[in-house]
Order: sequence, then structure tokens, then C-alpha cells
Amino acid sequence: MPPWRNTGTDAEAESQRYAGHYLLEALLGSGGMGVVHLARSASGLRLAVKVVHAEFAQDPEFRGRFRQEVGAARRVSGAFTAPVVDADPDAERPWMATLYIPGPTLSEYVKRNGALPLPRLRQLMAGLAEALRDIHRVGVVHRDLKPSNVLLAEDGPKVIDFGISRPSDSELRTETGKLIGTPPFMAPEQFRRPRDVGPAADVFALGSVIVHAATGSGPFDSDSPYLVAYQVVHEEADLTGVPQELVPLVARCLAKEPEDRPTPDELMAELRSLSASYDTQAFIPEQRTADRSFEPHREPPGDAQVDAHRRPPADPHRRRPGAPSGDDLPTHRRTAPAVPDSATTDTAPRSRAGRRRWWTAVAATAAVLALGAGAVVLAGTGGSEAAGGQGPAPRFRAWDVDLGARGAEASGMPQCAYGGGTLYCTRPGVLAAAVDSLDGTVEWARADSGQRADGNVQPPVLAGGLLHVVSEGGRRLAALDPATGDTVWSQDIARYDGRIAHVGGAVLLTGPDSTVTALDAATGERMWRQEVAGLTQPVFQSYGGRVAYAVDADGAGTRVTAVDPQTGAVRWQRRLEGALGLVGARDGVLWFTSTSATYADTDAVVRYDAAQGTQRRVALRFPVAGAQAVVAQDTVYLLGADGALTAVDTAASEQRWRLETSVSFPSAPVVAGKRLYFSAGDGRLVAVDAARGALLGQTDARPGAARGAVVSGLPLPVAADGKVFAGAPDGVLFGVDGSRAAGW
Repeated sequence: MPPWRNTGTDAEAESQRYAGHYLLEALLGSGGMGVVHLARSASGLRLAVKVVHAEFAQDPEFRGRFRQEVGAARRVSGAFTAPVVDADPDAERPWMATLYIPGPTLSEYVKRNGALPLPRLRQLMAGLAEALRDIHRVGVVHRDLKPSNVLLAEDGPKVIDFGISRPSDSELRTETGKLIGTPPFMAPEQFRRPRDVGPAADVFALGSVIVHAATGSGPFDSDSPYLVAYQVVHEEADLTGVPQELVPLVARCLAKEPEDRPTPDELMAELRSLSASYDTQAFIPEQRTADRSFEPHREPPGDAQVDAHRRPPADPHRRRPGAPSGDDLPTHRRTAPAVPDSATTDTAPRSRAGRRRWWTAVAATAAVLALGAGAVVLAGTGGSEAAGGQGPAPRFRAWDVDLGARGAEASGMPQCAYGGGTLYCTRPGVLAAAVDSLDGTVEWARADSGQRADGNVQPPVLAGGLLHVVSEGGRRLAALDPATGDTVWSQDIARYDGRIAHVGGAVLLTGPDSTVTALDAATGERMWRQEVAGLTQPVFQSYGGRVAYAVDADGAGTRVTAVDPQTGAVRWQRRLEGALGLVGARDGVLWFTSTSATYADTDAVVRYDAAQGTQRRVALRFPVAGAQAVVAQDTVYLLGADGALTAVDTAASEQRWRLETSVSFPSAPVVAGKRLYFSAGDGRLVAVDAARGALLGQTDARPGAARGAVVSGLPLPVAADGKVFAGAPDGVLFGVDGSRAAGW
């Protein structure tokens, strides 16, 4: 890779070809702290890459601030900001890559086109209020909101450049005596009490930005930054030229005292009530273009930004280069028959009785779904080689099926459990369906008459030889015969408010009075009912064993309790240091993620041996925001909300590898054999080599009506018998060959 050119800070002196693995194609702008390039990833994704000037790369304090910028940008990455794709704050020349947004900055737009009309001002103000709401929700204060840090994207304004932001609860401060920010857009407290700046300072800056957008200049205007600072602290804002309709609201934003300013939520509420003719038509500005000639007179557009870039949906029947031919690996698309409102319809043309006779034996190997934050599912392999091993039976061909419900309006991603060669799935409007994993044949399906078609559903669980599903909008637990779908027993669970767990043949229900009721998963009969010593409203977790774990973090530490699900007796109870979340357990060894008290991100993985009473903590090189985890052998795989995937070997106490997948808000990962799988919000299934951290392949997107939306709470894929199954937002369930990820 060509070396950096370190002579000077001008764009020409700092031109180079790569940042990390990203090819730098053209200059987007050059600011005081770094250069922003248009770049492309290996897959062709357009990125904006910010590279720090050489002179600042040698400054330890600046490196610390840049590392903080990367962390803040990762934390707030979402609909109103520039999602971070990759970064290396420890490189010789630190850099950060975000998705590229082609819109101009507000500063550029106003300079070229003049002030925005009233409808666009309302839209801009509402969009910035939404952005600040999301930024503040994760505990970050931007501290430098200004026109050059606002991109006018096709789908609304994006707030960029978190170079001087910090978490509101952070102890990290800027150098003593330094005021960092842009004076015309700084709040009075940033001059008077820079160490005590909070979210209200961003609201003040929002008011100044709206004045600039409405008039072409700020509410405090002077050639001298010192005079501007005096005006901000002591004088009233000049709102001449601001539309009268917005003046009272802008004036409140520019109040001298933080407590007198509205919150972002209050701003949005007032903007909605300003006019009955509120214009919600999208404001689509001209696209931002790269400066391919590196002309020095070009107006810098600010720092690296984002593009809500989505790969266009591919033809589902298109064969990728290098993939097996249609004759080799045809894809079968089926549509499930309309689900009747009555009980069960058996649509299978052939008998499955032989397989059902030994159902109880195979059900014991099925995955047990763990409840609670960060819970994951490990699907049983049914005694065969897992995906990534020697491969599936030769007859398997990729398939997909639409698990639709009668009544049209049904939508949502199927969630499934696997056992004995059959997938048992549920989705909004569908109580349960049995699907042959070999060819996608729907054997039977039942509608959920009490479940809204657009409501959330919980994944099914195989327990006690029966299929357990939550029905009637979360009010009832039904245990079904997996051969026919008939109800064997059911239980009203409305009072338990989702505090339900399946452990070792028992169903544990925790009531609002902290009393735990244990039901036999096979019969529904009560096994015991009592309070569990030392626990208040416990939420139990289990990972395929016969122990129920309750984890209670109280800020000072975490209490872990192991309970016998057959009797309710406490087997052991320990208090561990730190705020821990259980992510796996096997043979008396438990694995946890540890959450930072400062940033609320995962900063370490903890391995605890209950028999030995020993605890091993492995710190992460980079904190992971919104981490979901899975354990395989002694390795914990952490998948962040920004798509960063990290493998931590707790036996060797080391981080093995880290991979940026560019998937925002993915599902939790699952591991099968030597491969790791997870789903993306647009319906893609992603495969990664678990040993090397290399991307193996991904399916085409299936966004359905959710195209462009952020889909939260994605169901996990299921990996079994060399095959991988996943649900997509368009309601389709599909199965692919786990050994052929490169050809997906």
C-alpha cells in the first residue's frame, strides 16, 4: 500500500490512494483538521473517508479526541446521521469511513441559492430536532452543530462531524483554557462554563442554524469572534428576516439559560401544531459531487458524511458470476396456502407419521430460546454435520416460501425453530406453520385470530415434545402437536408480561408479585409455585441445559443465581464485579458481556467458572455499541449495532479478529460449525468464516415494504444439517446451502 505523504496540510500534499482497504477516488473537501475523500469499498459501496492531517496525527490529545469522535459517531449512527463503516484511530494517519451522502451542506446550499422558504425551514427544523433527539438519547452532546455540519440529503437533513462531541456522562474534557467550537453557533454556557455543556447547547445551536438558513447570516454576526462571543452571552439574538411564524420558537431555542430552551421533543410537538397546512413533501436538494480535479478554490463541504445507500434489489432468479448454474442449484419459490381462520389445515400430500413417532427424541436436541437483553439461540444440528462442515445432502436445493396469512395485511419476518428435519415458524397473523426443511413444503399452518397482522410475535420453542407459541397478542401460551398443529394445552400468560422462559422441560412464569410458577412443558400441569430466594421479578435464561439463570445488575455489580427448574431450589448464587449480561452457559461455565459505566457500551467479555469460582476478564480493543453475542467453545462473538463483528477467545484471553460488516442493526449471530450467520434489516443473510473473520457471502436483499426502513429486533437465522434458514421483511422464509455461501 502506498505510504502517506506527510508534507503539509494542503489537499495536493496529502493525496494518496488508500485508507485502510478503501480506494480514495476524489477529494470532497479539506478542513482544518483533516481531508475528506470520496472512496469505494471492495464491493463498490461509496464512502466518505476522513483522514487526519499529518501534523495532528502526532498529537496525543488530538488522537484521543479523534478516537472519541469515532466512538460518538458509532453510537449515534442512524437515520439522521452518517453511519460509520470502518475506522482506524490508531493508524499512522487516523481515518474514519462513513457512508457517502450526495447532498450539499446547508452552508453550501444557502450560499448558492439563498434563504430557504418557510415550508423548507419547518422541515429543516423538524429534521434537526429529530436528529438531536436521537443523538441525545444515546447520551451524546454534539457541541458543534452549524450549517457546514448539516447535510441536506434526499431523505432529510443529516448531522455530521462529531469531532468535539462527547457523551454527556463522560469525564473526558478538552484542554484547560481552550474553547472549542464555532462562536456564532455556540451557546452562552460554552463560553461561560465549557465543562458543564449539556444537550441544551445543541438546541441553542439549532436555533442559530435556522436563523442562518432563513437569512443567510447568524443571529450574532461580527467579523470578530470575540465580539460574537460577547453578543452570544450578553445580547439578544437578531431575528430580522426569520419568518414570523417561527420567531417565537427560534427565540426560545436561543434563550440564554439552558433550562429555558425547549427539548427536541417539545420542538417537534410545537412544529406540528404551527400550521394545519404543514408541508411534508420531501425536500430534495441537488446532489453533492466529488472534486476530481482537487481544485483549491472549492468550498469545503465539511467532514465525512453518510449515504443511506442501499444496494438495489437483485432479481431473485439472477445467477451471480461463479455461482452454480440453474441446473445445478435451482431455487424453488412457493406460496403458502391461505391460512384458515379455523384450527389446522394439513397441506402435505405425503405422510410424516414415521418421522413424528420419534419426535420426542429429536426435540431434546432443539435450540432453547433464551429470553432477556442480548439473548441468542443456538440451533441444534439434529446429529448431523453443521453448516460449514462436509455439507448437506446432495438433494438439497435452495428454496423460499411466503408464509402469508389470509386477510392480506399480514407482514413481518418469520421466526423459526428447528427439529427433526422440520422448521416450525410463526409470524404476525400466523400462529404457527410447519415447513419441510428439505424442500420448503408447508405441511400445516394455523392463523392466530387474536394476533394483529402488524403486531410483534415471539419465536416458537420446542419443549417437552411440543411446539410452544405465544398467541393472542402475547396473552396466551399454546402448546401444539408438532405433527398436526392441534392444541394440546394452553395457558393464560397475560399477567406475566413476557417474563417466560423454557428450561429443561419446564416453563417458568414470573408474576408481578415475584412468584414463579413452573409448568410441565409436556402437559401444562403445575410443577411448583413459589418465590425464589433472593430474587425479585426474575427473568430466567437458559442455553440448552437444565439450569435456569437469573442475572440482576444493580450498578455496583451483578448478582447471578442458578435455579433448578424442576424444584425451584437455588443451586448457587454469586455476586460478580461490573454490569454484566449473560450470553452463554455450558457445563457450569458462564460467559458475560461487561458494560462500560461511562458509555453504556460493551467493553469486555467475562468468563466465569462456577465450580472453581474463577473469573477471567478480556478487555476489548474497541467498545461495541448495542452488542449481541453468541458463544462457541470458548470464543465469544460480539456483533454491534453498527455491524462491527469481534471474536474474543476467552481461553487465551485475547481478541482474535475484528470485521466491519457494514450492516446496521443486525440480528444476533449464530454459529454452526466453522461459520457464523446473521441477518440484515433488508433481508440479507450474511455468512462469515468464524475462524478467520472473513466475509464468505450474502444473499440478495428482500426488503419488501420495509425498504429503506430500520428494522429492529430481527429474528435469528437457523443453521442445521448443513443448511441455513432465515426470514425476510417481505414475509418470505428461505433456505440455502450453508457450504455454498460464495454462491448465494
